[in-house]
Order: sequence, then C-alpha cells, then structure tokens
Amino acid sequence: MEKLNYATLEASGYNGYILKDAPEKVMQFGEGNFLRAFVNYWFDLANEKAGWNGKCCLVQPIAPGLANMINEQEGLYTLYLRGSQNGQKVDDKRVISSVSRCLNPYEDAGFEAMMELTASDSLEIIVSNTTEAGIVYDPACAFTDKPAASFPGKLTQVLYRRYQAGKKGILMLACELIDNNGKELLKCVNQYIDQWGLEEGFRKYVNESCTFCGSLVDRIVPGRIRDPKEVAELEAKHGYADPLLDVGEVFGVWVIEGDPKLNDVLPFRKAGIEDKVFVTPDMTPYKKRKVRILNGAHTGFVLGAYLGGYDIVRDCMHDQTVLGYMNKMLLEEVVPILPLDQEDCKAFAAAVQDRFNNPFVNHELMSISLNSTSKWRARNMPSFLEYMEAYGKLPTCLTMSFAAYIAFFSNDIQELNEKGLVCRRPKGNEYTCSDDRWVLEFYYAHKDDSVEDLVHAVMTNAQMWGQDLTKIPGFEAATVANLKKIRAEGAIAAYASCL
Repeated sequence: MEKLNYATLEASGYNGYILKDAPEKVMQFGEGNFLRAFVNYWFDLANEKAGWNGKCCLVQPIAPGLANMINEQEGLYTLYLRGSQNGQKVDDKRVISSVSRCLNPYEDAGFEAMMELTASDSLEIIVSNTTEAGIVYDPACAFTDKPAASFPGKLTQVLYRRYQAGKKGILMLACELIDNNGKELLKCVNQYIDQWGLEEGFRKYVNESCTFCGSLVDRIVPGRIRDPKEVAELEAKHGYADPLLDVGEVFGVWVIEGDPKLNDVLPFRKAGIEDKVFVTPDMTPYKKRKVRILNGAHTGFVLGAYLGGYDIVRDCMHDQTVLGYMNKMLLEEVVPILPLDQEDCKAFAAAVQDRFNNPFVNHELMSISLNSTSKWRARNMPSFLEYMEAYGKLPTCLTMSFAAYIAFFSNDIQELNEKGLVCRRPKGNEYTCSDDRWVLEFYYAHKDDSVEDLVHAVMTNAQMWGQDLTKIPGFEAATVANLKKIRAEGAIAAYASCL
C-alpha cells in the first residue's frame, strides 16, 4: 500500500481540511510524537479556523530522527485524538497539513537549509521541545560547529544568522518540561554569546528584539499504535499507509507565559481556541493547577489502589470508592486552596476524571509509582500544608494518601536488590518499588519496625520532607491509625472510611 502524501490522500477520498502550500512561519526544534500531536495540531487548527496560512518546518534536534520519513510523506501524517470527554468515548481522526518538511542539520544540506530559513522574511516563531535535557549549556560547543551539539548552541547560531541578515526578532516558545524553560533557554544563549565573543549588538538583538516565552504543555501522547492488526485495519480504512500516524488524548492545554498582547499576535484567539492555547503574564498558577490536581491525583490514589488490587488507572475510575476518594481529595482539599478561578479548577478536575478513564490508554499504576517520595513531597505535601493553614485541621484524604504511600513501600518487604525494594502485595504477587536508593535503603532498614516506629521514622526524616512532619498537630497519630487500617482491612476499605 502506498504511503501517505498529497497524491495518495486525494486518491483516498479524504474530505477533511488540508492546506498544501503556505509560507514557513515556524521553525520547530523537535519532530517527535508529542510536538506533532500538540503544537502542529494547534497550528493546523489555526490554518483552518483563522486563515493563518502558515507552515511549520521541523528540525531534528539530534542526529537520528524522522526527517526522511516526514519528507517522504510531504509533511503529512494522521493524528487520532482519543479518550473520554464528558463521559463519552471520543476517537477523532485528522490529517495534519501544517508541517512543510523536516531538516536534518547534521547533514550539510540540512544545516544550510536551516540557516536559509532563519534568514527568511516569513519566519516569525521558533518552537522547541528537546526534552528536559535539551536546555543545557555545553561549553564544548563551538560557534563554527555545523551544528552546535546543544540545542541552545544551535539556537544561538540560528539567531546570529538572522541578526546578520537584518531580519526582525522572533518569538521563541519553549515547551521543555523544566521550570522557567524560556528564561533558562535565554540564559544559555547569553552564555554562548559570552563564550563565542559575539558582538554587543547581537546581545541586544537577542534580549530586546526577540521574545523568549516559557510555556506549560499538557496533553498525554501515547504515540504510535503498536498492534499490527489495528494498524492493518486503519490502513485499509484510510486507503494509505502512514508509519508516522500519531495518537494523543483529547484533552490539551498550552499556557504561554508572556505579554497578553501576544494573544493578538498568535493565531489561536482568532481561531476560537483561546481556552486551549493562550498567553498569560504568569503561568505559575496554571502549573500549580496541573501539578496539584492532575499529578497530585495520581500520587494521591494510585499507591493505595495498587495495594487494593488494581493495575491500571482506568479501572480505578470504575471503582466508586477509589473514584469517590479521588474526587473528594480534589474538590474538597485541593481545589479550594488554589489561587485560580474555582469554577475553572473544578472543570479541570472533572476533565482529569475523563482523562484517567481514557478507554485507549492502559496507564499502569506501577509506572506512576516511580519516585513516589519526591512526588508526594512536590505534588501533595503543599496542598496538605496549605489546607492545614487555611482550615486548621487535617485534610482527610490527603492524610490517608500519606499512609498509603508508607504502606506501598513497606508491605511485606522481601528483599532489596539492584532493581529496587521488593515487596509483596496483599493478593500475593511481588512488586518492586523504584525510588532514590537512599529511600529504598531506609525502608529496608525499617522493615521490622512496629507501625508506630515506622511512621515516626518516616515523618522525622528531614531528607524526605525537608521538615519534621511530627510537628503537625495530629498528623502522626492519624497516620498510625490509617496505616493500621490499610494493613488490617485493605486500602480500598481505608479509602472508603474517608468518604
């Protein structure tokens, strides 16, 4: 079967929106599943709904990549957005045509094409998602490298060529999952300006004419379909083969930190998707919303749910006790203390339930359990402490979640090996806890403790929590009681006691 391109798409009878030719307005560092299901999707909607008339030229941030495959398909690929929305199953198909081509800058032709594009009049925006390790200053990079190994090094080269060409500054949208991603990227570029001895006029251009924006991205992207039978069925249905087919969840939000006037520069407000993609002067509250509600829900219920016999998130959403426990934790203990519109937070929490109930994604509880100590500290402890400060009492469900965390790391400990701490589940099978080695060694050293001694040792471990949690009135006694209940009656019964 022929691969997807404009000719095969036309022959297939596809009648969705397609834009074949348009100026390249975006240079995008990153060509993987996430960006193609997220950034390129939003620009595709902008073309259809706002007449933006722009294309994204992708650039491989590392040498091995998808450039050849993308170019063979003339930038086209099929995107499925799948999940649950308002309790209803959603399975939407769209062929994305906002991508023009993909460059490999590690080839001479690709490097020169990248430099040619950066000096063009059409370019307005640079987007990046080069993973958390991408925004890093590497002093081994030289200005004469073709290209510089680090992404900030490549970006400095690109911006210098644009500066030399006398073109206007660009808008930089960083999507990497690190704090202050835009500011950190600009900091790295300035380090290269220093290291490479580039002129002050260029420094002024970068810091005054260009606009570096951080952003918060939120969409779960499982990526490719791996079942050969389903792939064959889709190819027969589509009338073409598409090895670049991508899959993401229905939910998606892109919060960009910057001057709100950029909402009039970017095409998303005009496209009518300003509730999904928008610019705000401070994205901190939105990051807090995501971490406290979405990530906090995961860490808050999955450890006990796993001990209670569940293996994937979706099944937990079909247990009225676990679902009720999660919703009470979010709606009564987390949402009320967030510094955002309460109705907006409640809507976000409702969307979390839909996202966790995604019929297309088998999200394993054990994968979420990775590094739960630091996760509980970052995601749940702030909500716990702020609730205590606001209401002067223990939050019932968050308090139980802490006991469930201890239970998960101490349930019938078998051994400590190179892979992690091996415990045994109440239903009999062994599982391996993965966390910082010192955390695992701590729990193994306390495997024979009484409940009281174990709880006290955990709560007074300042390395874990940055403070002595026994100083919080009533917390230690409640955790002892909760842990005993989990061990005696099971985690699901313990969750039920919170309702």
